[in-house]
Amino acid sequence: MADNIHILWADDEIELLNPYIRFLESKGYHVIPVLSGNEAIDMLDEQTVDIVFLDENMPGLSGLDCIQRIKSKRPSIPIVMITKSEEERIMEEAIGSNISDYLVKPVQPMQILHCLKKHTENRRLVTEKSTMDYQQSFRELSMKMSFASTPDDWKEIYRDMVYWEIELGNSMDDGIKEILYTQKKEANALFAKFISKNYERWLAGAEDRPVMSHTLLRESLFPKLVPDSPMVLIVIDNLRYDHWRAIQPLLNEFFRVEQDDLYYSILPTATHYARNSLFAGLLPSQIGKIYPDLWLNENDDGNKNMKEPELLASNLKRCGKNYRHYYYKVLNQEFGKKINERFTSLLDNSLIVGVYNFVDMLSHAHAETDVVRNLANDEQSYRSVVKSWFEHSQVLELLRFLSEKKIRVMITTDHGTIRIKNPVRIQADRETNTNLRYKVGRNLSLDEREVFVISNPESAYLPRINVSSKYVFAIGDQFFVYPNNYTHFSNYYRNTFQHGGVSMEEMLIPCIILSPR
Repeated sequence: MADNIHILWADDEIELLNPYIRFLESKGYHVIPVLSGNEAIDMLDEQTVDIVFLDENMPGLSGLDCIQRIKSKRPSIPIVMITKSEEERIMEEAIGSNISDYLVKPVQPMQILHCLKKHTENRRLVTEKSTMDYQQSFRELSMKMSFASTPDDWKEIYRDMVYWEIELGNSMDDGIKEILYTQKKEANALFAKFISKNYERWLAGAEDRPVMSHTLLRESLFPKLVPDSPMVLIVIDNLRYDHWRAIQPLLNEFFRVEQDDLYYSILPTATHYARNSLFAGLLPSQIGKIYPDLWLNENDDGNKNMKEPELLASNLKRCGKNYRHYYYKVLNQEFGKKINERFTSLLDNSLIVGVYNFVDMLSHAHAETDVVRNLANDEQSYRSVVKSWFEHSQVLELLRFLSEKKIRVMITTDHGTIRIKNPVRIQADRETNTNLRYKVGRNLSLDEREVFVISNPESAYLPRINVSSKYVFAIGDQFFVYPNNYTHFSNYYRNTFQHGGVSMEEMLIPCIILSPR
C-alpha cells in the first residue's frame, strides 16, 4: 500500500529532514520535498499527492497561510502541520483551519509513520481489523442465535448484528459483508420462530413478556413524569435501531444517554396498528371496543392515525397521570419550524409529545421514486440519508434547545423497516389490504409454512374484519406479490424498504432516554 502513497513535505530546512525522508522511502513511500509554501502550492498543479506535511514557520508564505490555498485546490487532501511552537493560539488556529493532524517538533520517525498510516491507510487497516474481529465473533454470535430463548436474548443478538453492520459498513471486503448478511438472514428466520411461539402468549399476559407497543408509555415514560418539570417524547416514525446508532454521535455534545434500550413492536408492524397502540396503551381490538370512534379498520375510509391526541389523553387518564400535556405532528419543514419557534410557550406542560414522519416518508418514497432509491440503495446508504436528514432537521435544533433548558427527552418510534428481497406468491380477494408485508382477509391462499399466520385475530387482539378473516405476516426479507404481473411487481418492489411483518429490524425498535449535559 505504501508504494502508492506520495507525500508532499514543505519545510524551509528540508535538508535536515533527509533521515526522515530516507526512513519513509525505506518503507515504500514517495516523498516530494519543497522549501516553501509557494513551492508546495505550485507542486500541487504538477503532481498528484496523497498527503501534505507543512512546517508552520516558513519565510514568506507560512504554513498557516498555506492551508487555505491548498484546501481551495485540493479540498479533501489531508494536511499535517509540524511546528516547533506549543502555543495554544497557533494550535487552535491550525485545527480551526481543518487540518488533519498536528505534530510538535522534535518528531520521531515512528510518529511520522503512524500519522501516515492513520490518514492514508486508515480504511484498509480498519477493514482488516474489523474483518478479523467479526470472523472471531461469528461463531459466538451463531451460538447465541441457537440458544436464544428470551426477549432479552434477541435484543442482545440484534444489538450485535447492528454493531457489526455499522462496523463493516465501510469495509472494502464484500465477502465478509455477504457472510454478515447471510448470518442476519438466518437470525431473522430463528427470530420469526421465536415470535410465532411466544407472541400470542405475551399478549395474554405471560410473566416473561417484554415491553411492547401498548405498554411502552405506561412502563417506560409515565413513571418519569413530574407535574412541574416538563419531559419531551419525540416519536420518529420508522426509526430503526441502526438509525439511532448513526445519529447518536450528533447528540453527545448536548445529552448523556441515560437509557439505550429496545422494545418490541406489536404486529402488524405498521403505523395504523403500532402507533395507535403506543399512544392508546391498548391493543388494536381493545381500542376498537373501548373507543370505537377513535379506531378505523383496514377497509374503512380516512386517515387511520388522526386520533392519536385523544388516544394519548385517554391513556394518561387511565394511568392516573392527569398532567397537562401537548401533542403535535410534524409532516413538513414549515410546521416544524413554527413548533420550534413557539416551543418555550409549551414548557408549562408536564409532557410534550412530537411525532416526526420524515423517515417513514423516505421509506415510502424509496419504493416510488428512482432518485430516492439511488440515494438509499442499501442499509449503509439508508443510514447515511437518515443521518443527513437528522443533522439538518428541526428535531436536532429542538434537541439543542431542550438541552439548554435542561429538559429530559425520550426518543422512540412505532416500528422499523426492512429491505425486502424474496417475493411470496399469494392470492386474495379485492377487499384485502395492499401492504406488502402483511395481509388481512378472508380468502387468502398461500403456502402458510413460509409465513407467520394468525388464524384467530382475537388471540392477538386484532380486529376481525370478517367471520373468516385471518392475518398473515411476511418474515425476514419476504414480501407478498399477487400472481397477476408477478415478475413485474417482484422486480419493482425488490430492495425497497417496507414494514408490517416479522423481523428484528421491524419489531426490535429503540427506546432512548436522554439527560441534558
